[in-house]
Amino acid sequence: VQLVESGGGLVQPGGSLRLSCAASGIIFSIYDMGWYRQAPGKQRELVANTTSGGSTNYADSVKGRFTISRDNAKNTVYLQMDSLRSEDTAVYYCNAVRMFMLKKYDYWGQGTQVTVSS
Repeated sequence: VQLVESGGGLVQPGGSLRLSCAASGIIFSIYDMGWYRQAPGKQRELVANTTSGGSTNYADSVKGRFTISRDNAKNTVYLQMDSLRSEDTAVYYCNAVRMFMLKKYDYWGQGTQVTVSS
């Protein structure tokens, strides 16, 4: 299983970035997909997720600014990040998770750095 993130980088406050996560080795459409982030000295936190059924959930800190979406035909999940703030600076990780027969299948990407700074 591979989850490969891309799209991170340096952006000014108020700017936008679009992260992508391409999955392979799993039946993408049956997995819940999520984006997490970890800032220096802080715990990893959920940013947004989307279920296999298409429902979405966002952290309060990003509601109205970030949008998660998935393209099952391309095995890819996206995170559109607008109105970026310095506090959004972190390493962003893609996650794929599924529960089946009481077993949790949980996979992570390597992370992509997002830096918001002027």
